[in-house]
Amino acid sequence: MFQENHLTATLLASVLATVLGSLQIGYHTGNVNAPAKIIEEFFNKTWTTRHNQSMPDHSLTLLWSLSVSFKDFGALLGSLGVKYLADSYGRRNSILIVNSLSVAGACSMFASKASELFEVLILGRFIFGLFCGLAMSLNPLYIQEVSPTSLRGAFATLNQVSFASGTLVGMVVGLETVLGTENYWAVMLSLSLIPAVIQYLVLPFCPESPRYLLLNRGEASKAEAALLRLRCSADWVSRELKEMEEEATHTQGGLTVCDFFNKRSYRQPIIIIFAITLGSQLSGFNAIINYSTRMFQAKFHRAKYLTLGVGVVNVTFTLVAFFLMERAGRRKLLLTGFLSIAVSNLLLTTVDSVLYLVPDLLSLQVLLVFSVISAYELGPGPISWFIAAELFDQPGRPIAMSFTSMLNWGGKFVLALLFPPLLKSCGAYVYLLFMAVALLAFTLTWLLLPETKGRTFDDITEEFRGAEGIPLHNSTGFNTFN
Repeated sequence: MFQENHLTATLLASVLATVLGSLQIGYHTGNVNAPAKIIEEFFNKTWTTRHNQSMPDHSLTLLWSLSVSFKDFGALLGSLGVKYLADSYGRRNSILIVNSLSVAGACSMFASKASELFEVLILGRFIFGLFCGLAMSLNPLYIQEVSPTSLRGAFATLNQVSFASGTLVGMVVGLETVLGTENYWAVMLSLSLIPAVIQYLVLPFCPESPRYLLLNRGEASKAEAALLRLRCSADWVSRELKEMEEEATHTQGGLTVCDFFNKRSYRQPIIIIFAITLGSQLSGFNAIINYSTRMFQAKFHRAKYLTLGVGVVNVTFTLVAFFLMERAGRRKLLLTGFLSIAVSNLLLTTVDSVLYLVPDLLSLQVLLVFSVISAYELGPGPISWFIAAELFDQPGRPIAMSFTSMLNWGGKFVLALLFPPLLKSCGAYVYLLFMAVALLAFTLTWLLLPETKGRTFDDITEEFRGAEGIPLHNSTGFNTFN
């Protein structure tokens, strides 16, 4: 099995060291949920010390929403640097460079309590957000370029598995029975330094992306040496080098952002990325992750512990996606996920609307929240982060990943900022908006996305190059349901 899939110790170490960045991002997604009230009290105490009066409730709510969403805003800005770093310094070295932002952000968040400056906490989340925007694109880019075709999707999904695991760890550590207390919440925010340091100790010993070395730098001997470390088989190395050389004959160098958006063969992949990414981020998942404790608080005595169920379901279904990715394929998992999200949101609206008449439906509401989480992680969640790397050739891949990251984090930022007022004004009907987004994403995925499972990068991009003269739906293997 290992030999068939070309799984080597070097390849496994490279992937696991890379996803430590996603673990840090997940941790800071989950750790602010449970201790929200305690950190809000810190904000209010700091304000009272300065102005001799408490902060108004609406201002405190706005400041907390800003604190939660500022990480995503930083990530949106950080996404702009993906192409420059990836093409200038390489995939692996860029991951090591941006890891310093994680360290700086964690240190700043830790220092906020001692300095009694809530602005330092918000600044730390912004700096960490810059790291998020860069790392969540650079990680799958590196993983996909070092992985063999038979493991490419599964290993890219490990990025999401690590993210979900970090979210669950953050939820647990943030509990008031662990570190989510008035005395230790600052320590809790600094624990992401541990995986950051481990990444610095391991990743420098892993090889650079062979595709980057050959196609970007033209260093064939270094690319061959890196591939040999990753595959440990001279036969497979020669086959992959030949495939890369064939891809090089079809690509143009010096691609600019304007060229990217104007190139005819890129138009359909861009629409696909737009549909899948925004469909994933605006279909309700992030609202539940960021505000699940508050959603449950009014109805359940131990809402913080019920929120842990969200984290457990999150991790469980990313693992399911990991095992299904190379069996079911990207297209089926996306379609199943988006349709399930739409149905779950419709049922959430129905249940929430009649809950005051039938209180016994509380348990069903919790199950529906869990179903949104599971449907998201089954396909849309993990695939939305790496599908761009499969749909574009080498010159367009970093720009596509940057574009993907901007859409992902932009969607997260908008939802984190707007969900509280939307929930207040629309009530249960806010879930119908999520349903509409999921159905639109389902439709566009059905019409436009080819299956990429088990296909080389050049084979996939050839399909879109051919689409300039041949309709895509006539291509062999497009509709995986046939």
